[in-house]
Amino acid sequence: MKSGFIKNGKLLVALAGLLCFAVLGCGNNEEVVPVPEEVHPTEAVITPVPTEAIVEEEDPNALEPGQMRSFLSGLPVDEEIGHRRPIAIMLNNLEAAQPMSGVSYADVVYEYVVEGAITRLMGLFENYDDLDKIGSVRSCREYFVYTALEFDAIYMHFGQAAYAVDLLARDYVDNLNGLGEAGDTCFYRTTDRQAPHNVYTSAKGIEAGIDKLGYRKDHLDGYNGKFKFCDLNTEVTNEGGTDARHIEPKYRINKPWFDYNEATGKYDRYQYDGPQIDDLTGEQISFDNVIIQYNKWIQLDEKDYLAFDCHSGGYIQYFTKGKMVSGTWKRDINDENYDLSAIRYYDNDGNEIEINNGKTFICVVQDT
Repeated sequence: MKSGFIKNGKLLVALAGLLCFAVLGCGNNEEVVPVPEEVHPTEAVITPVPTEAIVEEEDPNALEPGQMRSFLSGLPVDEEIGHRRPIAIMLNNLEAAQPMSGVSYADVVYEYVVEGAITRLMGLFENYDDLDKIGSVRSCREYFVYTALEFDAIYMHFGQAAYAVDLLARDYVDNLNGLGEAGDTCFYRTTDRQAPHNVYTSAKGIEAGIDKLGYRKDHLDGYNGKFKFCDLNTEVTNEGGTDARHIEPKYRINKPWFDYNEATGKYDRYQYDGPQIDDLTGEQISFDNVIIQYNKWIQLDEKDYLAFDCHSGGYIQYFTKGKMVSGTWKRDINDENYDLSAIRYYDNDGNEIEINNGKTFICVVQDT
């Protein structure tokens, strides 16, 4: 028993020494760190950090159900109207044909020179449902066809120059010709003016002609329009541009001009020494955007028929809100068919120009 006690006593002394070494550091000067008797795990306490309320940004282009933004004006329209292919109608701009009917209902209007330095207009109509008189309608020139194709439009004319015959016959050109198969269906003559200034069309005639020739009525899937419009809650001001309250495109016969109207924020159109009036409304036509587009050109024959290069690009001036900025135009070559691609407008830094929502008038002028 005694020897066992001694052995156990020695064991106790050894353990005590080890404990002294561990806890007291065996007499060194290091700080004594007490060993806790027992550690109890506890749940983490999370203190909420106050944050600012998250506010979702309002969509600047939010629309009512069943609406979309028009490819022609950028403004909200019913989807039925917005998906519809527009009608590009040749409009008689001779003085004897004034005032023309329905031009104020066109969202986009083009003006080109034709033979003899006279000009002809082409109006692009998206919503023409209530119109019973549009015109008077005149004949085709091939450069107007190339322009209509930019908008996936159905082209409407009464006759054509010989130079346009081959282009009109191509399978991707849908046209309603007053001298063609659907002529009597689409057009009518009035008795208040002498021919050729008395040919008109209407919504009823347009629809009947499209049905008769079996043309596609809606845009193809993926169609994305020609213009880059600003957001609906913003406005392009051309800040930093040149003051431009009076514009003269210098056509020699009708001598048109545009004056900026401070009250409406639009450009009012004039020609033949006075306001250009729509006979249907009795009001002067006006536009949110005016673009002067400079194109290369040639004279085709001694009769002064012209051809305009609508593909290779050139110079532009864009007018809105009383200011002008310059830039360039070029035809988009990403599409499989070059003729079906659209002309885009770019600033001098190469960025696509945003234009204001609303109506646009484009004067195509000879680059010389």
